Amino acid sequence: MNIGILQFELLIPWSQSLKDKRRVVRSVKDRLHREHMVSVAEVHRHDALNVAVMGIACVAADGKRIAQVLDAITEKLRSWRDAELGETSRQILNGSDPVDWVDSVQAGTDDELAGEMLHRFLNRETP
Repeated sequence: MNIGILQFELLIPWSQSLKDKRRVVRSVKDRLHREHMVSVAEVHRHDALNVAVMGIACVAADGKRIAQVLDAITEKLRSWRDAELGETSRQILNGSDPVDWVDSVQAGTDDELAGEMLHRFLNRETP
């Protein structure tokens, strides 16, 4: 199993209220989820009017497939009309054993989103 994580900033210079920002964020979330079957969430700077920090998670058996999906999403975000793509970071976690992911995250990865997702995965309740 492989997990791809893409964290990115959306700059919304014309936004004058949180309502304007939420409209753009909701549009991005809905479209990316519908077209690429990924999980999307706003992960940081919730109160900022002109910037949204968002995260995407994608799971697949093949890391190459994840890279293709994240590349397609990045290109789509670059051409988005309502917002401008700011900084991006991407990570693909490989392996079938979640313990391997703990080692890779603790080995110096500064990506807070990857650490939070890993923590939630390891501490989830199973039915």
